[in-house]
Amino acid sequence: MFIETLEVGPFAENCYVVGCEATNEGVIIDPGDEIDRILEKVATLKLEIKYILITHAHLDHVKELSTLKNEIDVPVLMHRDDQFLLDGLPIQASAFGMTVSAIPKIDKYIAEGDTIQFGDIIFRVLHTPGHSPGNVSFVTREAAFVGDVLFSGSIGRTDLPGGDFALLIQSIKTKLFPLGDDIVIYSGHGPATTIKKEKETNPFLIQGN
Repeated sequence: MFIETLEVGPFAENCYVVGCEATNEGVIIDPGDEIDRILEKVATLKLEIKYILITHAHLDHVKELSTLKNEIDVPVLMHRDDQFLLDGLPIQASAFGMTVSAIPKIDKYIAEGDTIQFGDIIFRVLHTPGHSPGNVSFVTREAAFVGDVLFSGSIGRTDLPGGDFALLIQSIKTKLFPLGDDIVIYSGHGPATTIKKEKETNPFLIQGN
């Protein structure tokens, strides 16, 4: 598995292009902005994109989803519980003085325990709510793409519609921690980290807090 991180848009959101080395099949995770850059990366890697995966439906992660879907007509997968955020995308955009061309269409809702295969790679879906009701994490044996649940040294905000601090902490401790200390966490913003590092240094998660 190879992973390319593209920091896109004014919110410095991490879009991930993930591919299978054996088959050159791949997925795009959270195409928030700068679709031309994303498509250029896909072309450079000579990837056949099989799915567009959405961790959650906040503006910075899905603003240009419709644009990408028009260029790459593959299934878009997201958790049902974030559909209300997607429906409200124009309102999300207006809060930042932005507009969206269209409300993206979801081809399939995914849920806890589902699997997504491209090439030899299988993602397992974990429902990790708290930052948003439908935030999901895409997990392999080595890595987890977690959206805005967990960051290097921090956690996702919970003051947006559907946010829940207690649920966020529960998701991290009961869904992500059991994945193992060596799992690499690929967040929606900022650098990658590990479960071990966050257990030991994250002020929101240190034992006793």
